[in-house]
Amino acid sequence: MTVAPKRILVSWIGHNDLLSMAMDLPAAQRKRVTDLIKRNLPAEKQAGPIRTLVESVQFAEIHLLTTLDAWFNQAFAKWLGQKVQFHSVEIATPTDYPTIFSAADGVLAQVAGDRNTTNRELSIHLSPGTPAMAAIWVLLGKSRYPATFYQTYDGRAWETDVPFDLVVDYVPELLRAPDNSLQHLASKSPQEVEGFETIIGQSQAIKLAVGRAQKAAVRDVPVLILGETGTGKEMFARAIHAASHRKKKPFVAINCAAMPKDLLESELFGHAKGAFTGADKQREGAFEVADGGTLFLDEVGECGPEMQAKLLRALQPPPGMGPCYRVFQRLGETKDRSSDVRIVAATNRDLLKEIRANRFREDLYYRLAVISLELPPLRERRTDIAMLAQVLLDQINAEFARTEPGYRPRLLSKSALAYAKRHPWRGNVRQLHNALVQSAVMSDGEVLKPSDLAAATTQQMESDAKNLASVSIGDGFSLDKHMEEIQRQFLIRAMDESDGVLAKAARLLGLKHYQTLDAQLERLGIDKERWKK
Repeated sequence: MTVAPKRILVSWIGHNDLLSMAMDLPAAQRKRVTDLIKRNLPAEKQAGPIRTLVESVQFAEIHLLTTLDAWFNQAFAKWLGQKVQFHSVEIATPTDYPTIFSAADGVLAQVAGDRNTTNRELSIHLSPGTPAMAAIWVLLGKSRYPATFYQTYDGRAWETDVPFDLVVDYVPELLRAPDNSLQHLASKSPQEVEGFETIIGQSQAIKLAVGRAQKAAVRDVPVLILGETGTGKEMFARAIHAASHRKKKPFVAINCAAMPKDLLESELFGHAKGAFTGADKQREGAFEVADGGTLFLDEVGECGPEMQAKLLRALQPPPGMGPCYRVFQRLGETKDRSSDVRIVAATNRDLLKEIRANRFREDLYYRLAVISLELPPLRERRTDIAMLAQVLLDQINAEFARTEPGYRPRLLSKSALAYAKRHPWRGNVRQLHNALVQSAVMSDGEVLKPSDLAAATTQQMESDAKNLASVSIGDGFSLDKHMEEIQRQFLIRAMDESDGVLAKAARLLGLKHYQTLDAQLERLGIDKERWKK
């Protein structure tokens, strides 16, 4: 049985509330109210904003911020006919924003406590009080304390939707970046940094990532690049190599997830003739080929325990040797070989979580992550999307024109760019590129419209659904497990699209209360901390 959430109301007491109360008071007390606020009584009897709301919506708790003395507060609670908790504050002027903010923030922190506590719904009444008070309510209710907003007028009460999200739309990227102490690294655009010219974007998030990567590039230490699929981890690895003193030496990339584990050892370390079936000649591995240069280990989190142990040995320089001195053996040999290789690794896995689950070696992690670099997902650099889309489409046009005589280049309409900026792009830059390719191929006209991009992204979702439908049933199949996986994907998608704001994500999913979403995230083991970065 679903338990209805406890609605918690927070509001200022406004002048209209006091005047409405005064209409029901004896003459002497009525005059006391009008003398205080220096306004005449209304011509007709009214309920006032707060009473109108509490008579329309049931609240488990009512918290009222007040600048009045105890007599007014007690009289108002008696007139309201509800149990009220008052929070007394002192405000110098109606536009004293710092004091209003401090008071409202303090009360919300006290009332909400852990704002993600299940089965509680915070509600804020916007109508009572001054415009400054309403502005502060919106600021806090759309950021720190996700809340439902109410308004009242002329005896009517309604839930009101404030159609923007402060965290997504208005908080500067500078304030959301996890590396505020390193903002000096973001002073240049990627195009101004040698080696990083192929990185596209002007957002603070991408500038900071480039700044950190440039600092790492000049030192012969391992770098671990973290980030979601499609964020450009290999592109950054190549840029780090191009910005280092090793740039004239080889850059060798190995995808640790793309080959069977029994072949990965041969790819990395090489093999002797006859080491295994088909080994008809000896072969150098990536550690030898990359001598003097950079070895990029993509998807390193996919390596199994045995390969992790062998990597650890190769990445641990003998005493007295430099940090890039590697000692290893070819498969099928007992002879030690050596090379001078700088390691850059990448993964979309949470390796610290993998360590806690005993799926990744802690000692290997610290060998790889001497410097760690986290790449921002596309949803955290929305200001780059228009530039990225245009550059990617130019590349697509050039490729199609090269192979297709008479091809007419495609253009992006303003509305298509607007669609691209709004879309969450769960697959990041790679998904954006694929959508543009499909739009360029399937569009009937030269100007791409929002419907072209929408069709491309819908097709990708349908493809995901077909993959799910192709899962075999029987032989240990669990419907509950697969239903949970479907639910998990939609919850993650909603959290991505709302940048982790629970109330907004709940609305996207059609849930009435964000507490329901929070409970489901907890049940499915989805860590909310990933959206707080």
